Amino acid sequence: MDWKKALERLEQGNKNFIEDKLDGKLQNSSRRQELVSGQQPYAIILSCADSRVVPEFAFDTGLGELFVVRVAGNVANISTLASIEYAVANLNTNLIVVLGHESCGAVTAAIQNYDKAPNENFHRLFELIKPAIRLANKEDVNQVVKKNAELTAKALYEKSDIVRKAVDEEKLKIVPAYYHLKSGKIDFEV
Repeated sequence: MDWKKALERLEQGNKNFIEDKLDGKLQNSSRRQELVSGQQPYAIILSCADSRVVPEFAFDTGLGELFVVRVAGNVANISTLASIEYAVANLNTNLIVVLGHESCGAVTAAIQNYDKAPNENFHRLFELIKPAIRLANKEDVNQVVKKNAELTAKALYEKSDIVRKAVDEEKLKIVPAYYHLKSGKIDFEV
């Protein structure tokens, strides 16, 4: 499946989610058995770890359809990069969606505390979000979230030889996206 078809599936799944018409397919024991020998997800989702944003639900997918990587602030750190590189190199997945969301707590914390992080781990997280704060209106967390998704998509390309090669060979597309908490709607920045 090419990236355009994968994106169409995600858009249709999100429409199902918004309209409360979830298929609920591919979530049973039969599907688990099908996946014992391997996986072939059609999209990689780099999402925030926020409990209100569950990509498998938001895209109405079942087992084995998405390769989901979750981390506070949906940032491109070493672990998320390695996970994504694995999926690109070994699973032949050709679409990455960097999914930011409305009212992100990690981004809010970075805006409020990036000069005074409480410890080294927070400091590392805030450093990855800091460029978005500088480039967006830091008074509006949602503008920073959108800029952060855009910059994270760019960072995936710049920091990974595997991702960059696949994008340059037109085998992979990276798309920033934004999730609205109340409606569940996802806007894609294609």
